[in-house]
Amino acid sequence: MGAVTATETVGSLPPSVHVNDRIILTDKENQIFDLLLKVCRHFNINTELRVAGGWVRDKLLGKECYDIDIALENMVGKEFCDKVNEYLSATGEETKGIGLIQSNPDQSKHLETARMHLFDVWIDFVNLRSEEYTNNSRIPTMEFGTAQQDAYRRDLTINSMFYNINTSSVEDLTGRGIPDLKSGKIVTPSAPKETFLDDPLRVIRAIRFGARFGFVLDEQLKIAAMDDEVKTAIISKISRERVGHEINLMISGNRPVDAMSYISELQLFWSVFSLPPEIEPPALDGCERLCVAYMDASWRFLQLIGCSSITTDQMRLTLYAALLLPLRKTVYQDKKGKQVPVARYIFGTSLKLKSSDAETVCFIATPGDNLTPSGGKVLILDSFYPVKQNLQILEVEWKEEIIDAPVMAKLRVLAGLVLREIKEFWRSALVLSILLYPTDIGLEKVWELKPLVNGKDIMSILQLKSGGPVVKEWQQKLLEWQLAHPLGSSEECIDWMKQSQSKRPRTE
Repeated sequence: MGAVTATETVGSLPPSVHVNDRIILTDKENQIFDLLLKVCRHFNINTELRVAGGWVRDKLLGKECYDIDIALENMVGKEFCDKVNEYLSATGEETKGIGLIQSNPDQSKHLETARMHLFDVWIDFVNLRSEEYTNNSRIPTMEFGTAQQDAYRRDLTINSMFYNINTSSVEDLTGRGIPDLKSGKIVTPSAPKETFLDDPLRVIRAIRFGARFGFVLDEQLKIAAMDDEVKTAIISKISRERVGHEINLMISGNRPVDAMSYISELQLFWSVFSLPPEIEPPALDGCERLCVAYMDASWRFLQLIGCSSITTDQMRLTLYAALLLPLRKTVYQDKKGKQVPVARYIFGTSLKLKSSDAETVCFIATPGDNLTPSGGKVLILDSFYPVKQNLQILEVEWKEEIIDAPVMAKLRVLAGLVLREIKEFWRSALVLSILLYPTDIGLEKVWELKPLVNGKDIMSILQLKSGGPVVKEWQQKLLEWQLAHPLGSSEECIDWMKQSQSKRPRTE
């Protein structure tokens, strides 16, 4: 495996994206929307029903989407859901349970959302709104708003479009949603710095969608994202749980390296993966670029060998471990004075992810050292090589209590013990080991290796009048000598052949 190098800047040229002229509904979507319109007519509810955001974007891109959010013009979600149940009851249908998701500003959830299960699809209902933020809080003042106000308060133009159920038409009220979708650009509906300061989570969402679709970030958006005031807001005004959720979506997505490259390029790495005040040893300048480079190498390697044998969750945690590999020996002191890996802090405090994920990531990164001779064990890959060049080193560094057995048997014992420790994550640990300690025994394109001694020379040395099995036998032996002595010359190869030939017993 070659040297680990930083990923190139992503999204330098906007892609050409095919966008449908209209939205084609599935049978299930027709059923859902028809029911909602019947409810409005039955109760004479004078409101426009709109599907908002991601569903519209995905349908225009020709992708199926079952994340349906209904935006109501002049009533709250719970009120409309109650009307749906009244209608179902009046028509002899079974009523549905209503889930209520309370507003939670710390989770970027500013409005109460009502949820109902219709035709086997969960539908969210919320009212259109306008928002006004104060300087020192990311909690906005909410009011009923128009569809246009609601569109301009959203994070990105490609997420700001509506599908009007009443008129069966797409509404691009910012005038930018469809053009930006077609040109593959990530743009904010309003001024980017103002948009990000209102809700700094939008910076991270912009990166996630840019990576997901392979779109290019608008230059003004990038300038705003790198603004010191915006960076401070990311650290101080966003719930870390919400940050962790977005990062998890990136790592689990189709272009995780692009996402991390954007974060590094926009100088947001340490705002997202924040470190404790004092760490040992200190992080080196450019460490974030090395983190992304390790993740890139891991991703490429996994794609090269195929991912059918690794689960989605194993892939996610492997990429996290690769990303944090340069920090694998970095620790901080907790409140009890204990030395704790920085990776645990990043998972537990910076991203608020599961502690079990942190344990797994630390564990599979550590065998990157333990699976090598210097770790007192053995690199798993090494045990599969037919020719061992470091047997003496490995033999010296066995654990004292290892059973008395031949060297190759000891290799199997130690590899087996390591595998029992890391279980199903052995592939992940192996990938990280290869990244840390690439093994190169000079066999790249060995099939193109030209023999140092040709058949004619062999016949001359052996004083043979014609070729045959003897020449073929010596060609194989000389190839093996050449593989064992990669720097050997043709003269040395011939000398070895003559010495070997002279030692062979003569047959009468």
